[in-house]
Amino acid sequence: MSTVFDFTFVPWFRSVAPYIHMHRGKTFVIGMVGEAIAAGKLAGIATDLALIQSMGVKVVLIHGFRPQVTEQLKSKGHPAHYAHGLRITDEVALDCAQEAAGQLRFEIEAAFSQGLPNTPMAGSTVRIISGNFITARPLGIIDGIDFKSTGVVRKVDAAGIRHALDAGAMVLISPFGFSPTGEAFNLSMEEVATSVAIALQSDKLMFLTERPGIRLRPQEPAGDDNPIDTEIPLAEARALLTRLAPPQQPTDASYYLRHCVNACEHGVERSHILPYATDGAVLLEIYMHDGIGTMVVDEKLESLREATSDDVGGILTLIEPFEKDGTLVKRNRTEIERDIGNYTVLEHDGVIFACAALYPYPQARTGEMAALTVSPQSQGQGDGEKVLKRIEQRARTQGLASIFVLTTRTMHWFLKRGFRQVDPEWLPEARKRKYNWDRRSQVLVKEL
Repeated sequence: MSTVFDFTFVPWFRSVAPYIHMHRGKTFVIGMVGEAIAAGKLAGIATDLALIQSMGVKVVLIHGFRPQVTEQLKSKGHPAHYAHGLRITDEVALDCAQEAAGQLRFEIEAAFSQGLPNTPMAGSTVRIISGNFITARPLGIIDGIDFKSTGVVRKVDAAGIRHALDAGAMVLISPFGFSPTGEAFNLSMEEVATSVAIALQSDKLMFLTERPGIRLRPQEPAGDDNPIDTEIPLAEARALLTRLAPPQQPTDASYYLRHCVNACEHGVERSHILPYATDGAVLLEIYMHDGIGTMVVDEKLESLREATSDDVGGILTLIEPFEKDGTLVKRNRTEIERDIGNYTVLEHDGVIFACAALYPYPQARTGEMAALTVSPQSQGQGDGEKVLKRIEQRARTQGLASIFVLTTRTMHWFLKRGFRQVDPEWLPEARKRKYNWDRRSQVLVKEL
């Protein structure tokens, strides 16, 4: 007997399936702040990580323990000391860190061992492997401040971690490192996670943090529907870091962003900042189109960029077949050369595989996205979405509140990506005068 659930579950599951296929066999490094455990979120996070592992993702989990160490120090009547956003680890703090790490590893392993019937982890078997994967050295003295047993990562045993992952285990790493002489050092979870992601050349680095994400232009007021930027190209993330003050505490915008940038600069294609307070944040980020947090993406592999005059021939070659079959309005070389600064292109190995143009109407605070084209050779691989996101980013940078498209054949593609249909009378006055009523193009708008 059919129920109403069939009509919601089936389309949802079908929409998720491509992401399941995409991520199978990939390696994700997850950095989880100690605040998430203190807030009682461990059970849900463990369930979600066990779920993604069951779908073929290789998971490395690095836990933080900042609040737990502070609580241990408080119980001993010993003050916590920080400088430059890092804990100064004296002898008492090192003892507290070791106690906190032992307790948290026990709790985390217990959380992944729950296989009771009628629970999300029923029937699951998650093997957790921990070990001395991190070699460290002392941070030393900075600006006259001796950080004592606070250390930095010197080397990651990537081969050992890969061996454990290939054996089907989840790897759990505490933010501790040891010198070749056996000396212990307290490390930051964020640096350990970033170093591990770089050493493994992981497909993703994900931070479960106190922050909901990052705004590219924090000086502008955030709307209720867009409190963060869900995707930031590496170049823009790097530029944002130069404008932000150096981080002093984890709630500062640059605290996690600098680690995301560092990871992407060293071969990790995508790094994410997610709010642990949102139930299922990891699942929402991985298996939903727009995600929930902020993703910093390294685009050098695909060269998603603004077009130059050298790209005119490639753009003409790309759009010509779609002009012939009526999908696109015909544009001649002169028009494209004149408007080349409006175009964004996606280039693979010197060949343009996708493009689009943005024509702004500043007075109406909107812009037209035109000539969105993806080569038949790469359709279905997400290139159209990448170009769309870059056009949206360009529109936001210009202060536009929306973008619109005119289409006769691809309406459903745009509707699935947040556009809504409007009457042609909605168009800005200048664009309305050029609207071809014989072509009867449908007008779709997306708020930014």
